[in-house]
Amino acid sequence: MFRILFHEPRIAGNTGAAIRLAAVTGAELHLVEPLGFDMEESKLRRAGLDYHDLAVVTVHADLDAAMGALLPANVYAFTASGAGLYTDVAYQPGDVLLFGAEPTGLPASVLDDPRVTARVRLPMLPGRRSMNLANTASVAVFEAWRQQGFTLPD
Repeated sequence: MFRILFHEPRIAGNTGAAIRLAAVTGAELHLVEPLGFDMEESKLRRAGLDYHDLAVVTVHADLDAAMGALLPANVYAFTASGAGLYTDVAYQPGDVLLFGAEPTGLPASVLDDPRVTARVRLPMLPGRRSMNLANTASVAVFEAWRQQGFTLPD
């Protein structure tokens, strides 16, 4: 299945929602430290409801550790400044969907990382800065999964 990678997430509720997303789709959730919250924080647990035990969640000390665990794979960096649309990608199981922290997004050092396959974006109305992190991840995961015919993970 697909792997969701949050780079230094800051808001517990978004990560909690991503835990639920991982649980209901079979995707894995990977988090790059530092996190802006404690993994035991009540907002994280509340947003994830009772899905924590149904999701695969891994915390990595830094981006290099995450990439070491996830590669080889295509890595798609989601950014408002992406050249292509997220729907233009032909996703494959195992692909990494990379998202930046709230509210700053992915830093240039990550966007320029040679391990990133492509920068992609979701379309938005002009003058809007960004979408909610968990919502963006949901749109991306469901598009990737749709392309696979909503096949269930092994």
